[in-house]
Amino acid sequence: MKTQIVHISKLQTAKVMTVLYLVISIPMMLFAIVPSLLTHQPIPWGMLWWMPLMYAVFGFIFTFLGAWVYNGVARWVGGIEFTIAERREE
Repeated sequence: MKTQIVHISKLQTAKVMTVLYLVISIPMMLFAIVPSLLTHQPIPWGMLWWMPLMYAVFGFIFTFLGAWVYNGVARWVGGIEFTIAERREE
């Protein structure tokens, strides 16, 4: 069965993506510490704490805007089509 996504909730999508961006950016912050320790080059600790926060904030803003744009485009040309099928359990 073909189905279309014709509307995306801007706020809910932005909230979910913000959490995902935050979860992804924390390990990235930790990986950024390793080269600093190996090369004995000091890394600004403020940057390490701001990076996940800014990643999440900008992730929220641009996901919200992206969902808003998608809704307008979907109204104009139709939404993304995908096919779903019932799964047979054996």
